[in-house]
Amino acid sequence: MTYSGAVKLDGPADVHELTDLMISKVAVGAMNNNAYLLRCRATGEQLLIDAANDAGTLLTLIGDDGIASVVTTHRHADHWQALAEVVAATGAETFAGRFDAEGIPVPTEVLVDDGDTVRVGLIELTARHLVGHTPGSIALVYDDPHGHPHLFTGDCLFPGGVGNTHQDPEAFASLINDVETKLFDRLPDETWVYPGHGDDTTLGAERPQLPAWRERGW
Repeated sequence: MTYSGAVKLDGPADVHELTDLMISKVAVGAMNNNAYLLRCRATGEQLLIDAANDAGTLLTLIGDDGIASVVTTHRHADHWQALAEVVAATGAETFAGRFDAEGIPVPTEVLVDDGDTVRVGLIELTARHLVGHTPGSIALVYDDPHGHPHLFTGDCLFPGGVGNTHQDPEAFASLINDVETKLFDRLPDETWVYPGHGDDTTLGAERPQLPAWRERGW
C-alpha cells in the first residue's frame, strides 16, 4: 500500500515503510491529534512521538515489543493525554523540549535542546527547537541516507501555515523565523512533513507560501 498520511479517528494506521525505518501514523482524541510510532528495522526498537490520547489505541499500535522512548513535541495538553498511561504500561523513557517540560505533568527524563540527537535503535533524529507556538516546542528530523529527509513538526508547521500563535505578533515573528531558518533554509523541498494534526505535506509544497504567511501574520 502507498503511504498517504491521511488517517481518521478509529481508523487503521497508515504505515510509511522506509529502508531503515517504519513510521506508523494514527489519529487519536477529540482534537484529531496525530501520533507516530517509529520502528528501527535493524533492531526492532520503537519510539512514540506524542502520546496524545486514547492510550488503548496507542498501546495496540505499539504491540508486544513495547517502546524505548516517547517524545512529547510540546506542552499543550492535547499532546500528552495518554502519556502517563503509556509510560506506566511500557516503562518508556520520556523526552521533551527543555523549555516545555515544566508544562507536561509526566516528568521528563531527557530534556532536549536544539541540535540534540534522539535515537531509536540505529536511527538518529535531530531536534530543532522552535519558539512561538510554545516556548519549548521541538521538531524532529530524520535525514534518511537512502532518500529525502522526514520531519515531525508537532504543531509548529502544517499544510497552509505555521502553528497558532494566538494573534501575538512577537510569538508569530519568532515562530515563522525559526521555521524558516531551522527547517526551510536547511532542508530540501522533498522533505516529508508529519504534523501534529491533519494531513502530511512537503516543504516544497509549502515553501512558495512563506511570503504570504508573513504578510497575513499567522
